[in-house]
Amino acid sequence: MQVELTRTVIDASAVTAALKLGEDGAVCVFDGIVRNNTRGRQTLYLDYSAYEEMALEQMRALAAEAVEKFGVRDVAMVHRLGKLEIGETSILIGVSSAHRGVTFEACRWLIDTLKKTVPIWKKEYFVDGAVWADGEAFPDAIVPAASL
Repeated sequence: MQVELTRTVIDASAVTAALKLGEDGAVCVFDGIVRNNTRGRQTLYLDYSAYEEMALEQMRALAAEAVEKFGVRDVAMVHRLGKLEIGETSILIGVSSAHRGVTFEACRWLIDTLKKTVPIWKKEYFVDGAVWADGEAFPDAIVPAASL
């Protein structure tokens, strides 16, 4: 498992390539990028900060839980900290497994759960001011197949 916080550009190709083994039939990747607007406001850039030690501990626990809960083979979670410009990757999550279905489910669960529970904060800077952003809540309607 690759779990890290970084202040440098995330190399999505390298992270994805490291997830692939001969027994895998699928790798699902979520590449969260900085968009140029939020709710109609023009975004200039984002600034991410974290309680790093706790965030890493919780990210490792989530990765291990995804392997257990969904039966996937491997997980990578890399989150960027600091100032990010439009178009840059803020978080990359990759999941590998023999079958595609569980990779999609695990990847979705990981990003939604991370945004809700891990102490990483995002400040959005707009042309007309700045705000601390809330994470989007994990949809209650989505139930992991492994828990059925």
